[in-house]
Amino acid sequence: MKSVTLLGATGSVGASAADILLQQRDRFRVEAVVAADNVGALAELAVRLRARAAAIADGGKFRELKAGLAGTGIEALAGAEGVIETAQRPADIVVGAIAGTAGLRPTHAALSAGRRIALANKECLVCAGAAFMRDAAAAGAEIMPVDSEHNAIFQALAGAPESDVEAIVLTASGGPFRTWTRERIDQAGPEDALAHPTWSMGPKITVDSAGLMNKGLELIEAHHLFRASMEKLQVLVHPQSAVHGLVQFRDGSMSAGLAAADMRVPMAHALNHPDRPVLNSRRLNLAAMRSLEFFPPDLDLFPALRLVQEAIKSGGAAPTVLNAANEVAVEAFLSGRFRFGGIARLVEATCAWAAARGWKTPASVEEALAIDDESRSWARAHLPRVEIAAT
Repeated sequence: MKSVTLLGATGSVGASAADILLQQRDRFRVEAVVAADNVGALAELAVRLRARAAAIADGGKFRELKAGLAGTGIEALAGAEGVIETAQRPADIVVGAIAGTAGLRPTHAALSAGRRIALANKECLVCAGAAFMRDAAAAGAEIMPVDSEHNAIFQALAGAPESDVEAIVLTASGGPFRTWTRERIDQAGPEDALAHPTWSMGPKITVDSAGLMNKGLELIEAHHLFRASMEKLQVLVHPQSAVHGLVQFRDGSMSAGLAAADMRVPMAHALNHPDRPVLNSRRLNLAAMRSLEFFPPDLDLFPALRLVQEAIKSGGAAPTVLNAANEVAVEAFLSGRFRFGGIARLVEATCAWAAARGWKTPASVEEALAIDDESRSWARAHLPRVEIAAT
């Protein structure tokens, strides 16, 4: 019986983790659950999972959480300090599923000797990848990827040495805009970007997926997770979303990770590895699919992927800046400040501004967060320019 703490319990990834924990009560005991501000859902989930503690990031909702847990014996915590304290509670596995930069500090605080981090938060590696992985190694923590693409690569590698690997390929469905023109994509609204044909995810990651920004961020993650040079990392558009990742070996052979588009599959692997218990999840039916297609991404249609590639080549703090600007841009897009094309324009402008500052690779999580904060401030201040350009 292993103990698990679930950071980001009420999000889409947290829901997948909770479903597995409920299915496999004989394998896992839940130490704690954490959420941002959805008190009702958090309290309900804490009771269902029989957690020992629950923490809400919004400190003003402590009394509401405490009332929701009254009579259960579940400890209630709140605020940033309460979340960090919860992340550091004794547990064998911590699921890092808090979305956005808000998940960086809690997930980093969870690093400790012998502990497995089932990592779903991209910002840990995109904003502070070098520092995060260095600190994880120093603490003796095991990082297990939860993203379907990185989990597929992990399984396809099967422990092969880095020298055997010729290329690592991440696949992308192409999202709702795969067959659109550049002009139509540029003028798309939130309702268009949120209509993902394959995955059911939160709004931010769904918008990122529509423009392939998400795939670019995953390239940065793969670089840190698998210690792969950028020359070895590739992206292919694969509309069927059956193959999540491929590994090309130097002898010409290739291994692929295939599964249905169900986040419970990689989550179950991350929680149970090296075991594979029975899981009530969707099965992939290749015969029904009949064909699997692969295309190189069109960087003219999807400029966000080009911007990520340029940030990777620039190095230093460029990925941190890009991620911060993108979060600001997606928030503005979802609130109706501009059309879809404005996202890439704001990100590009912010990266150009930051390039002149010559920021080096963040040496710590706190340094990465400071750069992130300054980049967000600049991006927010320049939103009106993007709005004018989009009208």
